[in-house]
Amino acid sequence: MRKPGSAPAPERWAVKVADAPNARLEIPADLKRERTFEISIAFTVSAVEGADSPWHELRVFADGQAQWKRRIATAQPAAYDGLETRFRRTLAPGRRLSLLAETECRGARRLALEIEAEEC
Repeated sequence: MRKPGSAPAPERWAVKVADAPNARLEIPADLKRERTFEISIAFTVSAVEGADSPWHELRVFADGQAQWKRRIATAQPAAYDGLETRFRRTLAPGRRLSLLAETECRGARRLALEIEAEEC
């Protein structure tokens, strides 16, 4: 239990999916205080054996606006390959945040897609 007047514990929000093409994370509003989050998104894939020129792509949206997008060749042979991105977002009191990660791949299979948001 927190003492009156003490700062709240930093918030942490996360979602992880295995082979799903998309992941969504909703951070609810706090009516009383401004918060800044360090947001990280990681997408991991593995090339399908014998695939010709495999690739994977990650697109990231915050409140519906594009934040980041990359498409790269998938390493092969390799146990896994992936894409990651990080950014910060400050939320004013009363503001929520909706994060969406969308993926595509060809000649590769999805292993994991994760969104994490940690309050700074």
